[in-house]
Amino acid sequence: MQLISDNDTLNSLYPSLDSGHCFVGRLRLKAGEEFIVHDLEQRGVLLLPSGLSQILARSKVAQARILSEFMPPLTQAIFDHHGLLSAMNLYGRHSISAVVTKDDRKNGGQGIYKWGSVEDVFNQASLGVLPYPFVLQPFFPDASDIRVIILGDYQESYQRHNPDNFRNNLHCGGKGTPIKLNASQQALCDNVIKRGKFPYAHLDLVTTADGRCYLGEINLRGGLRGAQVKGARYQEIINQIHHDFLKQHSLLS
Repeated sequence: MQLISDNDTLNSLYPSLDSGHCFVGRLRLKAGEEFIVHDLEQRGVLLLPSGLSQILARSKVAQARILSEFMPPLTQAIFDHHGLLSAMNLYGRHSISAVVTKDDRKNGGQGIYKWGSVEDVFNQASLGVLPYPFVLQPFFPDASDIRVIILGDYQESYQRHNPDNFRNNLHCGGKGTPIKLNASQQALCDNVIKRGKFPYAHLDLVTTADGRCYLGEINLRGGLRGAQVKGARYQEIINQIHHDFLKQHSLLS
């Protein structure tokens, strides 16, 4: 099996790729090119990280569609006007007023908006101010979140909270405090990683004022502000995970 570790080589060999090839690394894709992942997997190309994890890491909407069972109840991936109308009725039926929307491909607390009601979301989307697709979720007052970094056998977690802004990201002014996950929080992380086929991940868990915990989002990589593991050590661990994968598949000379 031929090992490929850079996107330029992958692209140059693309027409001839098959089950005799393995690509290790993150695919460099433009928005809308996710079909390439499906094509590679259908042709038997071995991918690390997995194709599913790469698609999920690129899209909050994909996460809301595929991982919704782990997210706050009534989390919706909204693709069009009809879907938003349906969500408006659903939220009204459950007497939910304040909501949050998330732009599909923005990170670091950017692209997250709080609304007084789904009606407000509907108005802005109808006027073209809020572009589709996006994620719609109930808003939890006084919520904080937990960033969990899982890299093979290495794991750390820290709670992020911002008393001045509902965006708890450290980039947006939140403060991080190391915290140990309880059993249910650990199980949530393990189940999400298994479902999304992530070899390693950064997870954000939403913790409500009454103690409930849900998946906020997940990525293959993320900022390390507030984390104990830093650049060189972080990359060393990732490289070891890749090395172990290649050894398992007899791809090391």
